Amino acid sequence: MLRPHPAPLRTWGKLPGFRCLAEKHQTIMTSPQNPSPSDFPDTPKTWSGRFAEPVSDLVKRYTASVFFDQRMATQDIRGSLAHARMLARQGILSQSDLGDIERGMAQIADEISRGEFRWNLDDEDVHLNIEKRLTALVGDAGKRLHTGRSRNDQVATDIRLWLRDAIDRILELIAVFQHRLLEVAEAHADTPMPGFTHLQVAQPVTFGHHLLAYFEMTRRDFERFTDCRRRTNRLPLGAAALAGASYPIDRESVAAELGFDEVCRNSLDAVSDRDFAIEFCAAAALLMTHLSRLSEELILWMNPRVGFIDLADRFCTGSSIMPQKKNPDVPELVRGKTGRVNGHLIALLTLMKGQPLAYNKDNQEDKEPLFDTADTVTDTLRIYADMISGIQVKAHNMRSALAQGHATATDLADYLVKKGLPFRSAHEAVALAVRAAEERGLDLSRLSLDELRAALSKVPGAAERLDENALAAISIEGSLASRAHTGGTAPDTVRAAIQCARNSLLRKP
Repeated sequence: MLRPHPAPLRTWGKLPGFRCLAEKHQTIMTSPQNPSPSDFPDTPKTWSGRFAEPVSDLVKRYTASVFFDQRMATQDIRGSLAHARMLARQGILSQSDLGDIERGMAQIADEISRGEFRWNLDDEDVHLNIEKRLTALVGDAGKRLHTGRSRNDQVATDIRLWLRDAIDRILELIAVFQHRLLEVAEAHADTPMPGFTHLQVAQPVTFGHHLLAYFEMTRRDFERFTDCRRRTNRLPLGAAALAGASYPIDRESVAAELGFDEVCRNSLDAVSDRDFAIEFCAAAALLMTHLSRLSEELILWMNPRVGFIDLADRFCTGSSIMPQKKNPDVPELVRGKTGRVNGHLIALLTLMKGQPLAYNKDNQEDKEPLFDTADTVTDTLRIYADMISGIQVKAHNMRSALAQGHATATDLADYLVKKGLPFRSAHEAVALAVRAAEERGLDLSRLSLDELRAALSKVPGAAERLDENALAAISIEGSLASRAHTGGTAPDTVRAAIQCARNSLLRKP
């Protein structure tokens, strides 16, 4: 049976979602800093000579990016100034025009910083808004600025400049988080807790050792963002629309002025590809995945049935009806925001997968996922560094949990192996001992030497290999101390690993 068709187009303006979107855009464009198009005289588009009728208001709003790409204004001005200075050095632009452009751009930058710049929907994006304002301020010099470039290479340059700055902030924040993590790890380098596999008690570790696992994850995250920055830091400007410029431009000098390591080597690729943005989102998704895993553990550890830690009150909320509740909202939201960042990665991959060379309007959709990914990662790292410093570790509960689950069973098997029993025989013998302990309602570590020998007696050669040193070997301290190799959980090894980690932070660029 056919279902009624959704509301027709003419009724969309009455729908709440559509109305909210329209009101949002109208608010943006009619604030004192963002007047509506009606506040401006009708000005022709830069390309309007080709067309017989103006663009409709609906299309203007649908295709405009000025709502969200305003945040690249600083990068746009930097790129334009470097381009203008190169044109002047090459004799393409007069020194007088360059002076006017520099003066006009300084005023525009000041207007933007003070919130007085008037963004105009008719001018579509941040680039044309700034160019139109520059022309209004300095006349023909502003019109000459676009010589030898296109919006295609201009926007690609602005995005790379913006993303480079965002990566630098994220690298700094990862390092801050790592410092805070190491402080907590050092304070608990010898605090025993259960290590888990399949979320079942496996073997003793220290809390410091557990936290160092997340240091290693974020170390790799730091490396990925560093690598991504290297590939992001290549200059597209000079590729023009797709084929390069016919003027005697000097791309290398622009790259040097803007701090790029090199120029993009193919003009088609320079304007059309966004793999640097995809790579950034992939690195961000991995970082958020790591923080999401830590969040899941914080949530689990904070549960009263586990009771390993408590979070500071400022990172939690209560319940509207249950006065006893203290909910770990921040780590829960980090878990949720990880899905959001993962979605942005898929969005960019999908955006690019069907595009022929060179630039296509599809690429306007690259910015919002990219911006939101950077914002989400930045905010998450800031709050996480503070949150990890403020956790209260309940060491007694961690140790008590080791008395449940036979955490040192493997140590007993290893002890028998060191005494000459084959590992598979030792494994079988200890499994029988665990069953005997469970039948008595005890943890394996609570059995006496005679009780252990009796439990092992069913496996030939096992019981007689057990001596008084076995009980020390299967104690928590004995288990931890035995793993003193690189990467192990012995407290002294953990402290050495923390120092090594600190030294690696000092060496970071």
